[in-house]
Amino acid sequence: MSRHQLDPLPSTTSQVFCRELPPVLAVEPGDTVLLRSLDAAGHLERQQAPGQDVPKMFAEWLGHCLTGPIEVRGARPGDVLAVRFVSMRPDDWGWTSAGGRDTPLTRRLGMHEGPVARLLWRIDAGAGTATSDRGHTVRIAPFHGVTGLAWDEPGEHSTIPPRPVGGGNIDCKELTAGSVLYLPVDVPGALLSIGDGHAAQGDGEVAGTAIECGMTTEVQLELVTHRPVSGVHAETPAGQVTFGFSPDLNVAMGDALDAMLTWLQASYGLDKATTLALASAVLDLRVTQVANQSWGVHALLPAGAIS
Repeated sequence: MSRHQLDPLPSTTSQVFCRELPPVLAVEPGDTVLLRSLDAAGHLERQQAPGQDVPKMFAEWLGHCLTGPIEVRGARPGDVLAVRFVSMRPDDWGWTSAGGRDTPLTRRLGMHEGPVARLLWRIDAGAGTATSDRGHTVRIAPFHGVTGLAWDEPGEHSTIPPRPVGGGNIDCKELTAGSVLYLPVDVPGALLSIGDGHAAQGDGEVAGTAIECGMTTEVQLELVTHRPVSGVHAETPAGQVTFGFSPDLNVAMGDALDAMLTWLQASYGLDKATTLALASAVLDLRVTQVANQSWGVHALLPAGAIS
């Protein structure tokens, strides 16, 4: 097993998912990568005031600034890529913005035409806190909003909506260090891209942004062939997680729940109805995010909830 380092350069970053993008790094299954990513907007310098215009990686914003894609040698459609987040350390600053975009949520709140509100954060990774320019301090729990694979469709695809194939902009706050995210492989080599660091985020990501920041992350990449569920899912310090993504909240909820019931059936050897009854006592359904064109819902079975 080898250890690699990958830094965000013009030649190692992208703003889209695309099966035709050449890999910027090739690794063997089991290798680790120390990966640096910029914040979602690709800022190259620290902002000194909220919303300050500083140089960015890309002149035109098309999507999240991602590091990759990374080829995992030997990965084939039908495999599953296990992305193990060994450690994550956010940069020492970040930002959050709210309003000023026309979405169903901002229309409901009457904030689609108003000015954009901005917060600039000072992040203290050692202390586990972030303090805004307004003086408010919050606890941090770093994770990546976007961890995704290319899929077998031609052309360039937006990084904004999460997808059942490839994952991508999942925005699940449970995916902290110690988590393993399982992504079904759809193209040879898997072609993994990571970015959109979040120092902290609540379920829903209600403003459409979290505490957006650059991140230094160590990941270990492994290939597996047999998992209890076929779609995107995870094992996290908080517990087992399955996902649903759809413009219809009911569909997203149903997909997340159905996947978790399948996992529980495989674990406990119960029929589906009995599994649902058991799940009703302990399972949490959470709205992962509401801001990315497609609803995200995750089902969380807390660690140790069933013995």
